[in-house]
Amino acid sequence: MPLPIKFGVSTWLFTSPFQTASIDELFPKIAAMGFDTVEIAVEEPALIDGHAVKIALAKYNLKAVVCGAFGPTRDLTNEDPAIHEICFKYIADCLDLCALWDTKFFAGPMYSAVGKARMLPPEERKAEWNLAVVNLRKVCNMAQERGLEIALEPLNRFESDLVNTAWDVVRLVDEIDHPAAKIILDGFHMNIEEPNIEEAIKLAGDKLIHVQVAENYRGTPGTGQTNWGAYRKGLEAINYKGTVSIESFTPDNKELAQAVCIWHPLAQSQDKFAAEGLAFLKQWAQ
Repeated sequence: MPLPIKFGVSTWLFTSPFQTASIDELFPKIAAMGFDTVEIAVEEPALIDGHAVKIALAKYNLKAVVCGAFGPTRDLTNEDPAIHEICFKYIADCLDLCALWDTKFFAGPMYSAVGKARMLPPEERKAEWNLAVVNLRKVCNMAQERGLEIALEPLNRFESDLVNTAWDVVRLVDEIDHPAAKIILDGFHMNIEEPNIEEAIKLAGDKLIHVQVAENYRGTPGTGQTNWGAYRKGLEAINYKGTVSIESFTPDNKELAQAVCIWHPLAQSQDKFAAEGLAFLKQWAQ
């Protein structure tokens, strides 16, 4: 039986930051390729005319997924409560865009700043974990007020020291103990951290509401060492019906490329990356 999924692609594959001017270039192309969903990476909400995006989504018959970007000034485990407030404001802006675009959840590693990878004493680690739980419960309340959910994403050990595996994120969601707290799994990070992809997906279970994929080297799906059979078995086991979205990054934005350590192009072109990746995923899902 084919997987009952939709196919998406991240705007990060093509551009950064996403802004209103990106719409006319990206949305027709993404729709023409055959994607169902555009995964909009919201780095700076002020750069985006939400109503213009809503009109374009309808025009090109695309659904939206919204993912966030969490740097040092958007860190819910920072010692400074003022940093938390900056992050809460950013998350609120993103949740408002989700509501405007009829997107049911906001996704990302919003528990901490990306790039915090340190060997902390156990008591400091526990304090940061507890702070993440408390602040994410507040975020869940913000989402619930808008009829939305959040999807928390584990990152590999080089990008986070707090939440790396499916087991970590399930424990985090359990401790948040809020109906709006859900999970996103990213295949790139899973290929680094998970000893068993199928079991990791099954562990996330019905809390898994979004999946991102790329190859083990963050390249075009189907061109690397990823165990795609394990992904399929895991998704089948939990009866996953959401979107599987290609997420990688353009090397053209030097700041972004440096942040994700992409030192050279991963495909002949970003358009070819997307088109060939989609063709592989559609065949894989059959």
